[in-house]
Amino acid sequence: METTATPSRRKRPSAPQTVAEFEKWLARKKTDANYEFVRGRIIKKPPMKQEELFIVDFLVRQFVKTGAFEQGDNLLTEFDSYVDAFRKRVPDLAFFTKEQIKTTRSGERVMPNFTIEVLSDSESQNDVFEKVQDYFDAGVQLVWYIAPKQQKIYAYTSPDDIKVYKGQDVCSAAPVVPDFQFVIQDLFQS
Repeated sequence: METTATPSRRKRPSAPQTVAEFEKWLARKKTDANYEFVRGRIIKKPPMKQEELFIVDFLVRQFVKTGAFEQGDNLLTEFDSYVDAFRKRVPDLAFFTKEQIKTTRSGERVMPNFTIEVLSDSESQNDVFEKVQDYFDAGVQLVWYIAPKQQKIYAYTSPDDIKVYKGQDVCSAAPVVPDFQFVIQDLFQS
């Protein structure tokens, strides 16, 4: 009796459910694009725009004047920040201590103590709230959401505690980096 081989169907891999699965998926994708991963959702994160360059430039120039920078801590752009096994975020800017940076050499995942996001036109209020909650779930102590069109900084010290800075207000990254501070108007007029 002759048997005919039926073509084998390749089983389509299921969508990633953990950060580890997501990172394997991402490695196969071979892309330079930034992606966030939140409980099974893969979120393509648009890169920062040139219109936001003045914000990053101003913040970095202010940060290098701090004692934290002098001792080896750094404010870095768009680095993976691990909330837990099911969530990974990519803040626009994040404060990493010298010790955290050293720890990553051994492959350990770290989460910054302070993150900065620049509000984009495509982000909904719900997106902002979810991201802020994720950061605090991971142990972040301070989140700044910068709203360029409104020329304001929304500073979160918890998901429910927020202070809005504008105009002549002095915004400070205390208690994380107490000497990282500036007048809001200087940021938007730089």
